[in-house]
Amino acid sequence: MTDRVNLFGLTAGEMAAAVAPYGLEKYRGRQVAAWLYQRHVRDFAAMTDLPKGAREVLAAHFAVGAVTLKAEQQAADGATSKFLLALADSLAVETVLMRHDYGNSVCVSTQVGCAMGCAFCASTLRGVERDLTAGEILAQVLYAQERLAGSGQKVNSVVIMGSGEPLANYDNVVKFIRLCHEPYCLGLSYRSVTLSTAGVVPGIDSLAAEGLPVTLAISLHAPDDGLRTRLMPVNRTWPLAEVLAAGDRYAAATGRRVTYEYALIAGVNDDDEQAAALAALLKGRLANVNLIPVNPVPERGLLRPDAGRVRRFLAVLEARKVNATVRREMGGDIRAACGQLRHAVLASEEGRE
Repeated sequence: MTDRVNLFGLTAGEMAAAVAPYGLEKYRGRQVAAWLYQRHVRDFAAMTDLPKGAREVLAAHFAVGAVTLKAEQQAADGATSKFLLALADSLAVETVLMRHDYGNSVCVSTQVGCAMGCAFCASTLRGVERDLTAGEILAQVLYAQERLAGSGQKVNSVVIMGSGEPLANYDNVVKFIRLCHEPYCLGLSYRSVTLSTAGVVPGIDSLAAEGLPVTLAISLHAPDDGLRTRLMPVNRTWPLAEVLAAGDRYAAATGRRVTYEYALIAGVNDDDEQAAALAALLKGRLANVNLIPVNPVPERGLLRPDAGRVRRFLAVLEARKVNATVRREMGGDIRAACGQLRHAVLASEEGRE
């Protein structure tokens, strides 16, 4: 039945409100939520702490829509798994599971594709098709959680850093963050969630007002407006000064240090003068820099600098007292950057048509 209400992605309170007209007690909403989000059960008949009649009512009027695996890649070192997950309408999004010595992290997508048009990113190659619902974002994390369950592990943190601009899908993303925190779902601390944005200033300010102390990561990638506009068209709308001011407001409102991401591109934004200019922008701010040697995308023609150049760029920042780290590369052998697997699979399918 296509007119059945999908419960996946609803809060326990929303589930309670949805089932109440059918004579089910409100506390059934929390029971169903625990089955869906913690026990990964999709069949109402298997929810054995609900009366048989309640299970029949649920099956008649409601559905459970999640995701199915379309393709996957595993890094040779076993630390990184990349999943292409199909949605109910047959569109697909990428999710990356990263196994660290301090826990497991999942990188989720928030849109099918991306409209930001950043020059170094594969996610934008096909534009944006639609926003994901909160349930579709959550389903990515729970898919990874199921994959970990066999080894007795769990998801310890979430990074909202996959395909799409999270703050362009604001309501669904915030609902997803709150669901992750709920005890009947993942029970994650808000501090275990990182949200990465291209610098959507109104969204940054709205997030600061939510009272959710998530880690904010802002993509900078250039120390001046001219270069940043070339790399990131969003800079035409919200230039560097406005983005940095929004970052300051977020830090003041939450007490959380803002991370500024900087993708190092050989011969484009990686020389000593650019490092010094970046340090001048960020010195004295409650911030740190995450240097990311760019993951090469053949269609973009951009290359990563060698290890010596990365070390030199880092040294310039550190000499000027700016907190900075180089992101540990994971999944390079499976092209784990945003959008690469989806683009490759879609290109292959198109070639067979």
